[in-house]
Amino acid sequence: MAITLCLIAFGFSASAFGQQKGYRALNPKTLPPAHGYSHVVVAPVGQLVVISGQVAMDSKGEIVGKGDFKAQCTQVFDNIREALASVGLTFKDVIRTDMFVTDMSHLADLRECRTHYLPEKDPPAANLFQVVSLFRPELMIEVTVEAVIPQRTKKRK
Repeated sequence: MAITLCLIAFGFSASAFGQQKGYRALNPKTLPPAHGYSHVVVAPVGQLVVISGQVAMDSKGEIVGKGDFKAQCTQVFDNIREALASVGLTFKDVIRTDMFVTDMSHLADLRECRTHYLPEKDPPAANLFQVVSLFRPELMIEVTVEAVIPQRTKKRK
């Protein structure tokens, strides 16, 4: 299965974010408590990486874990890890996740899987949607992510 990556360069004034290398995650006290995600994520200057929805398919295009949500969830996040690594990133660089599940009864398993891969401190912003089905009826979860390649600053001599 080909993993599709879309790199989009965007610019903000350096003064808006200072010399920050990583993103900032915020949870204003005026919003409900956030468990496993951040309400607000401010991306640093750099390049935005958008990873297309990943499903439980291996590199040969075969579905992994038919009927097993945990196995499918693990394959999805393993695919995302590989996509991130292809541009030199890790889950620490992820600023947003969009998760699509066909059955909300697997929410506890999804949270457990997310916690294994995503940073516990300052997790990315997140959206969760229940959908009637995905593009193949055997698939139970699909996840898209956005990450940022931080702008590398040259040290002055």
